[in-house]
Amino acid sequence: FFQKTLTAIKIWFTLFGWSKGQNPISIPHSLRRDVCKVQITSSQEKGFKKTLGKNTKTVYDMIFHLSGQLLPGITLSQSLPLDPVERVLQLHCQHSTMLAFLTSQGACLSHVMPEFLFEPDDYKKWIEVQTVQKVEDVKNSGRLSNNHLFILEDSTFETMSKRAWTDVLLQIYKVFVLPRVPSRNITDLFSLESVQHIPRIKSEPLSSNIYSPYERAILTWLNKHYEENRKTVWKDCQKGGVPPMRWIVNFDQDLLDGLVLAAQLAAYCPYLIATYFVRMYTNPRTHAQFLHNCLILVNAMHAVSLATGIKV
Repeated sequence: FFQKTLTAIKIWFTLFGWSKGQNPISIPHSLRRDVCKVQITSSQEKGFKKTLGKNTKTVYDMIFHLSGQLLPGITLSQSLPLDPVERVLQLHCQHSTMLAFLTSQGACLSHVMPEFLFEPDDYKKWIEVQTVQKVEDVKNSGRLSNNHLFILEDSTFETMSKRAWTDVLLQIYKVFVLPRVPSRNITDLFSLESVQHIPRIKSEPLSSNIYSPYERAILTWLNKHYEENRKTVWKDCQKGGVPPMRWIVNFDQDLLDGLVLAAQLAAYCPYLIATYFVRMYTNPRTHAQFLHNCLILVNAMHAVSLATGIKV
């Protein structure tokens, strides 16, 4: 599942994440490598600059293209010093600024540390610098600083870096791309009498610290179609009858049995009901019954070419 998510993100950002056409990316390699267009030498040779590539596109170019905003204190022609220590200190500052900016726009990135976005060699240098700093703190004050230092093995760091960059891209998509998708007023979804008794999911921006207004719009859509279709889809079901009404408030527990997603699919492809959905358990209790339902759902999605490559 994670690999399929990674592939989908890579394709979308390659095609649409940049100005002036496509720009192939690899996650995390090209993103963490292309963080500057110019490198400058040490302070002894301030006048010398090394251009890394006229057409190099950085993550800052991507954010500017999708949001129209520059990160505070960071330019599109950002440069990095060649000195390894100065380099990692500046990189850490830049990544911290980027994460803080995305968080201010509504991204959920508290689990991503700036150093997880480094190249492996830069990460090792960062650990070295921070270790030395901690030793100096002990010498000067007699106590350790409160800064957490995550020391990861090479393979673990690669996994963590890939996940961190993936989450950064997902959140960039969430805060800068999804808000552009037009939608009807959420209250219109509950205009039918059959769904007016369902509790409303508030759409105000501050009414949830978990889901964005757009995610809550999806929850509202799930509630609407499930309640509208459950009696129609499973009126002839021999494995539990019509499922009970439910209030769908999350994307994990409430979707586990496959019934809610089946109701959504049935709303648009009602011809799948007799062939697939009537064979689902409407009150599943065992893992086998949950799996049975999900297999039917996936098979139905394959039938309409909606889930190529998805497996249970």
